[in-house]
Amino acid sequence: MSPSAKRLVAVAVLMATWWVGEATSLAVTAMLPIVLFPLLGIMPSKAVAYNYANHLVFLFLGGFMIALAMERWNLHKRIALHIINKVGTSPQRIVLGFMASCGFLSMWISNTAATMMMLPVGMAVVHQFASQALFNGERDQETETKVYQSLGLVLMLGLAYSASIGGVGTLIGTPPNIILAGLYKELYPKNEGISFFKWMLAALPLVFIFLPLVWVYLCKFISPFPLAQIEMKNGGGDIIRRELDALGPMNSAEKIIAIVFASTAFLWIFRKPIPIGIFEIPGWSSLFANPKWIHDATVAMSMGILLMVLPSDRANGIELKGKREFFILNWQTVQTKTPWGILILFGGGFALASGFEKTGLNQWLGTQFGALEGFPIGLAILILCLGVTFLTELTSNTATTTMLLPIVGAVAISAHFHPLELMIPVALSASCAFMLPVATPPNAIVFGSGWVKIPQMTRAGLALNIIGAILITTLMLTLVRSLLIN
Repeated sequence: MSPSAKRLVAVAVLMATWWVGEATSLAVTAMLPIVLFPLLGIMPSKAVAYNYANHLVFLFLGGFMIALAMERWNLHKRIALHIINKVGTSPQRIVLGFMASCGFLSMWISNTAATMMMLPVGMAVVHQFASQALFNGERDQETETKVYQSLGLVLMLGLAYSASIGGVGTLIGTPPNIILAGLYKELYPKNEGISFFKWMLAALPLVFIFLPLVWVYLCKFISPFPLAQIEMKNGGGDIIRRELDALGPMNSAEKIIAIVFASTAFLWIFRKPIPIGIFEIPGWSSLFANPKWIHDATVAMSMGILLMVLPSDRANGIELKGKREFFILNWQTVQTKTPWGILILFGGGFALASGFEKTGLNQWLGTQFGALEGFPIGLAILILCLGVTFLTELTSNTATTTMLLPIVGAVAISAHFHPLELMIPVALSASCAFMLPVATPPNAIVFGSGWVKIPQMTRAGLALNIIGAILITTLMLTLVRSLLIN
């Protein structure tokens, strides 16, 4: 190991200790490379600072600006309520509707915001069921308690788990996905990067398989009383319809955001050529002189800026929360509600990865794991998934992926695996911790409802942690390897 690599190890251990021990803010720790790398002779200051303006940082910022516009005009709530209304209002369907809504929203806005938005609506539906429900066709003094212990418990856990699972579906859905894309390109610049569309193709099957499994598992095995035995004349539909009526018809601002949102998804998907057998759908970026200069971040920032220059209404603006707003989004909203600390955290992770590459530490680590050559890839992925999942129960998933991905990539190379064969499972597993309130913000939010006890969450989450690891391993050995690994 070179002297500069040894000093990098010291910095990495210090940062890991501060991240895991929460000695200070995650973002403060992420800024240590700016100071320590130049002072310790690891990398020059200019080379370190570059990582904090990585294009993937702006992909997340642009995506967050679109999410802020949706939240500002309540479009996300309208989408969620319509999904719930269409799915149905029996207890099991109510849970499915909330999980589908929360999972979909978490692909585009933070899982914390999605859970916070859905929580009050969900609690209102449970309250209505509790006040008017019949259990096995009868109502007695314990009926209300049984509703809270069954529907209340299952719905709260469903919200938390669907928010975490839905976030893995897109690159901007959860920080570990962005960190993976950035570190991979930094560590292996000669390899093709992970595009927004390719990630969706590989990760959405996990969402589509895992969410229904979680729904069935919660309704059948976690509820202490069968949800099918709970009846109510009007179901929970009254609450949903009242909420929709309160929103009123879509205003011009919501329509514009919906168009921008759909356009963003279209531009992300069709930016690069898409081969379909012997045919190929050309990408729109080829219309420009330098297609490779255009990235998913270009699309995200273009749409984010567009939302700040488009008028909310051509004439006199639209009243919003007691103020008349003339533009869809303003800088004050972006400035106050954007998680700037997460953006800095991305930069710190990218700087660490750059240090691994520049000092040769990743190659040195790879040689230390040469004994893994010939180790079954399926078993390696499963062990890694379980380890990361249970580690994330006690640590930040963002910090965990930032620490582990460069090391795991080096181990993969030494064992003659493609680096993504081990790096992708780390990123996916970091979003699949379901046992403890401290594991993820959605878990903590629903725990605050008072309807979920720690033993109940632990018992439900333990099985789901294992199921998640098995699903990720299976998908890695089948679909994901063929889609993302060249």
